[in-house]
Amino acid sequence: MSVWDDLQGQGPVVEQLSRAAQSERPTHAWLFTGPPGSGRSNAAKAFAAALVCEQQQLEDRGCGQCHACHTVLAGTNADVTFIATEKTTISIDEARELVTKAQDRPSSARWRVIIVGDADRMVERTTNVLLKAIEEPPPRTIWILCAPSPADVLVTIRSRCRAVTLRVPPVEDVAALLVRRDGIDPEQANLAARAAQSHVGIARRLARDPEARQRREDIVRLPLALRDVSDAVRAAARLVELATAEANSSNDERDAAEKEHLLRSLGAPDKGTLPPSMRVQVRQLEEDQKRRSKRSITDTLDRALTDLLSFYRDTLVLQLAAGDRLRDGQPAGGTSGASGTGGGTGLVNEALRPDIERFATSGTPELTLARMDAINSVRRRITTTNVAPLLAIEAMAVSLL
Repeated sequence: MSVWDDLQGQGPVVEQLSRAAQSERPTHAWLFTGPPGSGRSNAAKAFAAALVCEQQQLEDRGCGQCHACHTVLAGTNADVTFIATEKTTISIDEARELVTKAQDRPSSARWRVIIVGDADRMVERTTNVLLKAIEEPPPRTIWILCAPSPADVLVTIRSRCRAVTLRVPPVEDVAALLVRRDGIDPEQANLAARAAQSHVGIARRLARDPEARQRREDIVRLPLALRDVSDAVRAAARLVELATAEANSSNDERDAAEKEHLLRSLGAPDKGTLPPSMRVQVRQLEEDQKRRSKRSITDTLDRALTDLLSFYRDTLVLQLAAGDRLRDGQPAGGTSGASGTGGGTGLVNEALRPDIERFATSGTPELTLARMDAINSVRRRITTTNVAPLLAIEAMAVSLL
């Protein structure tokens, strides 16, 4: 057992980070990049655990068994600070707190490690607050920034960081992790890993939650019901409804628990009106929860659109395979089986293969690519602007006709 065990399909990254953790003077600033689901935050935490591991032998660091490794992975180590926002951006005040924290000497470990899990969610003014601290850090502080791509971080920051690039792990590796770590049935684990397109966290939820699987299938089936503008408007409303339900299912219980904890910590009375000082703190919590809810719904909508995109990805795979068979003088009909699509490429939505095969015959690869572009365009608008999600998705659904 080691801290690297859960980094499936990341062999070169594990080797790079292991060597760095075993060094007496590792690089002081790192930038971990990779697409959603590649495990950036998990890799950052594993690296932090290896850096503060209590083993004295260099080759044993990252053992995964000592107190330091356990507390880092649990998020309770005093010398490792992890920040990730559930709001739209990381605030400048939060960045200043990190800079102050970075000046402290480690309390017990060799290093103080600062992990910024959402470095792409800092505006330029906030990022500049970190620049000096990353440029000239205290001798025992190591910074780890995580972002989807190097382009999501200011060039002045990324030029001072050592790059670590993660890839999306293979479906088989994600399924094996679910079986080993979570005790999921192998067949269910494989289906969930394929449906999640190798995103470990989403695969785990799909494998364990039948309602999440049903919501995803409802989203993926939406193109099959599009026949006219009325259908498109209804489909858009349904997509937003499903995404909102998915987000709220995880938010409501947590919001109530947070409010109860706050009231208990303030010593609030069981009945009657709260004192003004308590009302201010409760109001602040509710505002933070509203911002988090907005971010959660936006993220869930983006994931729903990614699931929708997988339907057209599968359609394109079948259309291109059919075109290849025609050029080779073979029948253009569909084939069955997980890898019977011409180049051995399986479908993300294998259970819907018959429906997708029929859908694929009604269009061309060029039309499918145009539809995929429309979905990606609305994803960018929803995540980077204040557009009303329903209006944006209605326009997208009409363009899919």
